[in-house]
Parts: sequence; structure tokens; C-alpha cells
Amino acid sequence: MHIVVCIKQVPDTKIIKINPKTNTLDRRSAPAILNPYDAHAVQEAVKIKEKTGAAISVLSMGPPQATAIIKKSIEIGADRGYLITDRAFAGADTLATSYALSKALERIDKEYPVDMVICGKHAIDGDTGQVGPGIARRMDIPPVTNVIEIMEVNQEEKTVLIKRKLTHGYELIQSEIPCLLTIEKEINQIEYSPMPNMIKAAKYEPIIWAVSDLENVDRTQLGLKGSPTIVGKMFTPPRPEGGKKLDGSADEQVKQLMEVLLKKEDLFTIQSSK
Repeated sequence: MHIVVCIKQVPDTKIIKINPKTNTLDRRSAPAILNPYDAHAVQEAVKIKEKTGAAISVLSMGPPQATAIIKKSIEIGADRGYLITDRAFAGADTLATSYALSKALERIDKEYPVDMVICGKHAIDGDTGQVGPGIARRMDIPPVTNVIEIMEVNQEEKTVLIKRKLTHGYELIQSEIPCLLTIEKEINQIEYSPMPNMIKAAKYEPIIWAVSDLENVDRTQLGLKGSPTIVGKMFTPPRPEGGKKLDGSADEQVKQLMEVLLKKEDLFTIQSSK
């Protein structure tokens, strides 16, 4: 069994700032890290590997320095890593990104057939959750999103039993393999990497491909040319206001509380009785 985990290098959003003139993320203001959801995706692939003996590859699109997150994935437990990097990929939105990654997956599949693709639910710098389903659509395989538990992988019957989170509950799905899963962070805990993995990661050199290394690529679907998305503006949300302290007797505090509640955009509607 061969699992490919798609990963992304993102700025640490706890630190990053927004440029007030351009209204875009100032990526130089924060260190680049492995997208947290993708780290959990790699960890889940490792859990499957421990049960089934699966091989794990990771795939990323990004600048040359994105090799750092591939090494981090090797440290978690992946076996090999691929990076597609080329100026032609620059400025890609989710549509162009899913196209480029699907083309890389096509080449990987020819060399080592892919049984399962796993992605994080979304990237913390874009928060769209579109790339995973976009890859599945291009590969014509079933996508299952918001996965919180992979309950069973049946290699003989080529099926996987999955628990996914819904807005008001959970859903159990049995999907055929190959398929694509997007992972919630609550699915697992990132474990400490054993020393052999750390040594391997330090020495590991990822496989790097340019556009010319991929087959049947329509360059008009790459980068800015293939990106119809337009971001009008980005801004930092206002900080929440502090709480209000109520003083006085119990009756006075109740009166103050009602005044606060009634100001909250029709939280209550008062009707007179006749």
C-alpha cells in the first residue's frame, strides 16, 4: 500500500503580520513551518503504516526552502518526499495548486501506484479547504473531508472505513480505495520522533521536480495564469472587547445586565401584551 500526503509550508500565523499598504500577508514577518493540519495528516499515515506496512511519500509545491517541511515529515515517519518547485508555479491559487499537485501525483502513481492521498483539512494561511477536494476531482477518486478517525483499512477488499465530523454530529463512511482524505487536527497527537527518524531526516535529500519533469502539463493552468481567484482585501480582525463589570446591589446588577443585553442587535424582542 502506498500513501501520499500532500503538505504545505506556511508562515506561523501566531506571529505573522499584514502589510497595511498592500493588505497582504507579510510572509517575512514570521518563520515558515509545516502546516499543522498536514503534520497530523503525516502522523495518521504513520499510524496506518504501523498497521499495514504501507509506504509513505510526502508531496509539496513551493520554493526550494520548502525542503525543510519534507525533512520534518521524514522525521515524523514518512519514507520519501517530493518537492515540485518552479517559477511557473508562483502565485497559484487553490485551483492552480490542485492542478500542479495532481500532475505530480500522476507521475508518482506511474512509478509507485498510489492507494490513498491524505491532506490536512486546510492550510492555516488560506483556510479554504479547497486543494484536497480539487486534487480528488482531477484524479477522479472519491474525497472524504473532515476526517476524525480512520477506523479500518481493508487492503483485500480495497476499502477504508472512516468517521468524519459534521456540523451537528458524525458520519461513518466506507470508501473504496484509492481515495483522498482531509484530516482534522483532533484525529491524533503528534508523537515524539525517534532518534533514527531524526538522523534520517537530517541526511535526507528530497526528490525535486520542475514543470519540465511532469507530463502533459498545460502551463496556462499554472501559477498566476491559471488562478482566477482575486483577493480584494485582507485585514486583521478587531480584538474582542473586554468584559464589563457590574456593580451595586443584585437588583441594580440585573438592571445593568438587561441594558447590556438589549443593546445586542435584537437579542431579545419585547412585545407588549394587549
